[in-house]
Amino acid sequence: MAAFLGAARQTRDLAQAGRLVIALDATMSRQPTWDRACTIQAEMFTAAGKVGELAMQLVYFRGFGECAASKWVSDARALAGLMTRIDCRGGQTQIRKVLRHAIDETKRRKVQALVYIGDCVEEDVDALCARAGELGLLGVPAFVFQEGRDGHAETAFREIARLTGGAHFRFDASSASELADLLKATAVYATGGRGELEKLMRGGDGGAAKLLSHLR
Repeated sequence: MAAFLGAARQTRDLAQAGRLVIALDATMSRQPTWDRACTIQAEMFTAAGKVGELAMQLVYFRGFGECAASKWVSDARALAGLMTRIDCRGGQTQIRKVLRHAIDETKRRKVQALVYIGDCVEEDVDALCARAGELGLLGVPAFVFQEGRDGHAETAFREIARLTGGAHFRFDASSASELADLLKATAVYATGGRGELEKLMRGGDGGAAKLLSHLR
């Protein structure tokens, strides 16, 4: 009975929580830096998990057409643990599927934000922009974290961010602390909107200030 009540409470809490989709590119191009990236990404999840009433879902793609989504959880440590068990596999990017998933999820129940972490784009950019525009019409900003400095990817990522009303950021091995602060700010935005983000900034939070500077 206690287990049942605990599960019921968690289900109720998740139903009331803001919702944040976190998507990862796990294709082979990220293999050389995957271990370090996993550490950075885990720190990002932990920072996001410190924000109250937030439900998170992990989506990743890799290999030949493999794209999977976790259940919605409020335990960031569990999500980070799942992410660290993912290994990279050769294949092309599937960002269009990620955007379609975020659209479908928010049509079921509002998703407050999408976080995407990747390094390249191997799909038709116009097709991605069409999906991004649809996501923007639903009011779901995409916050795109780019590993590395691929110029083609940056152009596409910036356009996805623009069309959804989100933001684009670049990261590398030295960015762990800054990225954790940015994802924490994104999580605050997902739970309380711009008003809560502005409160965080007034309290001296650098991640909130940087995120707000990118939001229109």
